Amino acid sequence: MKTAAIIVAAGRGTRAGGPLPKQWQQIAGCTVVEHTLAIFEAHAAVDDIVVVISPDDDGLARELGLFDRATVVTGGAERSASVRSGLAATQADLVLIHDAARCCVPPEVIDRVLAALSIHPAAAPALAVTDALWTGAKGRVTGVQDRTGLYRAQTPQGFHRAAIAAAHDTHGSGAADDVEVARRAGLDVSIVEGDERNLKITTPGDFARAAALLETTMDIRTGNGFDVHRFGPGDHVVLCGVTVPFDRGLQGHSDADVGMHTVTDAIYGALCRGDIGQHFPPSDPQWKGAASHIFLEHACQLARDMGYSITHMDCTLICEFPKIGPVAQDMRAEMARIMALDIDRVSVKATTSERLGFTGRGEGIAALATVTLVKS
Repeated sequence: MKTAAIIVAAGRGTRAGGPLPKQWQQIAGCTVVEHTLAIFEAHAAVDDIVVVISPDDDGLARELGLFDRATVVTGGAERSASVRSGLAATQADLVLIHDAARCCVPPEVIDRVLAALSIHPAAAPALAVTDALWTGAKGRVTGVQDRTGLYRAQTPQGFHRAAIAAAHDTHGSGAADDVEVARRAGLDVSIVEGDERNLKITTPGDFARAAALLETTMDIRTGNGFDVHRFGPGDHVVLCGVTVPFDRGLQGHSDADVGMHTVTDAIYGALCRGDIGQHFPPSDPQWKGAASHIFLEHACQLARDMGYSITHMDCTLICEFPKIGPVAQDMRAEMARIMALDIDRVSVKATTSERLGFTGRGEGIAALATVTLVKS
């Protein structure tokens, strides 16, 4: 049976404050929705992912490269309409409907929901209410509420897709969550154990709580790269994807883009997956003169396939010439485009070696790079 995760990210979340809806705000180096997406990307039992967004957020989703990582569809004014859009975008047997604002859901919660779906048509995580409950008015306690049998609902809420789709078709709008829709349709919903870490960002203070959780659960990796290419005949060099006129060229089996090679190796290093030479052997004639963006795109896709998001890249070019300053911004923009990163997460700069060594003698260009990868 195939399982799809439907991440509902179309709401406005005004109580959370900030200049953007809460799912598009940043925590620990990534947006909330990116953290949530990474959790389901890394889960072995999830075959497909659908992200439901507001039509107003299409540009944000494209800037983050979400269209390359999931099926992205447009939601409606109410949550139920957004869920129906998500359900229509998948034919999976089972669906996990999850709030994008729950970006710290532990994998074991997902496991428990899926296990319950093997014997129930619906299952959802929840935590029993343990605090005393009061009723109140005008700032004063007016009574006590019995907490017996009360639970705090969480997501992902899991269903057999056909059953929940039919339930939504007959329910219409106005439901608090998908469990309410399921119960009104007569579906038996199993409660599985939730987790205190599975908080839903609702108010400004929740961002700090979520950040603290992510910092303790994230797999953060740093990779370093270093490469050198000598000068040879030519009338230009290619550096970080930008053609720079010069009275010589750089020698190499591919286009000899020393900057892009270095960043690519840094990504492979962070993933512990060797280097460019292992993935694209220079002995293979098909890579003769190849554009280096092929290598970088492969490394970025490998990172995504392994459940990592690249959150930052810093590349330093070491040379006496050509002058990098005038084209550094163009290089940042091209690297950001290829890596599907915001330009504010991409740094390209240059330094000389004070006329010392082979770069100081003008024999070639060296580069070093550092990248940061995050898996939630």
